[in-house]
Amino acid sequence: MERMTKMTNATLRRTSALALLLPLAFAAGCKNFFPPLNGGTGTGTGTGNTGDYAYVVSANTVSASDPIYSLNAFSIGTATLTRLSGFPVTLPFPPAMAVVNPANSLLYVAGAQVIYGYSIASSGALTEVLSSTLSPALANANIVSMAISPDGQWLLALDVADTAVTVDEFQILSTGLLNAEPVTQYVLTSGDPIVASQIAISPKGDYVAAAVGTGGAVLFSFATSTGTLTPVYEAFPGSSSSADQAVTYDATDSVLYVARSGTNGGVVPYTIGTGGTLTQVAGAPFSLGTNATGPSSILIDATGKYLYVGNKTSSNISGFSIASGGVLTALSGSPYTSGTNVGALARDNTGDYVLATAINGSPDLQMYSFDSTTPGKLDAATSATTGNPTEPAGAVAIALTH
Repeated sequence: MERMTKMTNATLRRTSALALLLPLAFAAGCKNFFPPLNGGTGTGTGTGNTGDYAYVVSANTVSASDPIYSLNAFSIGTATLTRLSGFPVTLPFPPAMAVVNPANSLLYVAGAQVIYGYSIASSGALTEVLSSTLSPALANANIVSMAISPDGQWLLALDVADTAVTVDEFQILSTGLLNAEPVTQYVLTSGDPIVASQIAISPKGDYVAAAVGTGGAVLFSFATSTGTLTPVYEAFPGSSSSADQAVTYDATDSVLYVARSGTNGGVVPYTIGTGGTLTQVAGAPFSLGTNATGPSSILIDATGKYLYVGNKTSSNISGFSIASGGVLTALSGSPYTSGTNVGALARDNTGDYVLATAINGSPDLQMYSFDSTTPGKLDAATSATTGNPTEPAGAVAIALTH
């Protein structure tokens, strides 16, 4: 049975600011650790754009002796994906996540304990925020997920720490550089193991949720004016064989949706009450469907009427219609076929398409449109490779302009 407990704040201050790092390149033993993308020299946030772009990071480890780490970019047209000139670009570290700011002027890519930043031109081309012969890394953080606040001021990152739920916070400066803020840590009252998975900021910026595996989900209140995070509630899966993997919200900050794997797996919506109190919606968890297991990502479409879950283990996508109060009903034809080991889901800025990356390809990147006769149903529109087409590119994350 679900057990939920009110929490108190526990915040620790980082020992030193990380706005600019000591040279990481020395450790790598090379100069020009990360050459400019598309010939840029790199400073500033750029002017943003109205283009519809998708940025995909891949970590191909098929050959352990010669891994390929890359950043790819596509423009999105009517049922088309067109690779931008100059891409893919080789990365010097294994990327794990990417995020675009609300103004569509900055892209951050993280992995291997570093965060890199790029300004986005109107053409979709990228230029390093910090161009340096020593290292263009903006911060050093061992994280598994990151998100940017709706006002574009804060980048929050869920740390891999397993003794406490740990959120690394950075203020985004006008130049796109990152200024390290105090770290927020919360020790679960349950004592359950923490396996950090995903962080998400609510659309209005009022809350931050962290999915931490068998430790469940933790909700923080968030003050965008100051960047202050305060733990307010923790929700437990109710079984050591259950794990919360991904989180998202409705547009009004009133319902938190959790994708859960294992025992009692499925989607668990919680209504968010006064002070951040979470109440599980009647009927939850809502089943992912036959032959749908191992959820790893969750997404609500632009209309707010439909919810989708990427199931990494079973390589498919579960779809639901959303009723009042967060009640879910499986869509016709769900789950829908995806690439092998589907990882990340995202929607494009027109709201017409859902994109999905697949770690083991077939295809690396799949774009879906919405069926014209069956509401919410996903139809394969087009696909793209993000690396060598003869082998899986290891597409692990995607970030789209808004």
